Amino acid sequence: MNMFSTRKPEPQPATPSPAPARANGAVGSSSSASGGLLSRGVSIKGTVKFANELLIDGEVEGAIDSTGTLTVGEHASIKGEIKSKSVRVRGTVEGDIFATERCELQAGCTLRGDIEAPRLVVDENATFLGSAKVTPKS
Repeated sequence: MNMFSTRKPEPQPATPSPAPARANGAVGSSSSASGGLLSRGVSIKGTVKFANELLIDGEVEGAIDSTGTLTVGEHASIKGEIKSKSVRVRGTVEGDIFATERCELQAGCTLRGDIEAPRLVVDENATFLGSAKVTPKS
């Protein structure tokens, strides 16, 4: 067996490198399959705007304005008005919610505020202190 061969190694097939993860896909996200994430332990004061999807599991004090889908995670605390196409609440929200398509209050969540949406789903163990205006689109 020859240790020092003059034979060139065969080229390895190129493997695509994984796409770099975005710290916050909320602004300018080009992929419609994945959304943005505001993780637990992160706190924001001010207005949050996004287009596609956003999962908030941290704290937001201020308005949330979107044409997409917002999920308020179970560890989230939101203090402010929410305007979005679709809202799913698992955490705590203190403020009004205006959804153009759907609002869902899941078990274990707390909402102190009013809801205006064409469709409203409230799980059995959700806490809702406010009023709801459900007017289906014509």
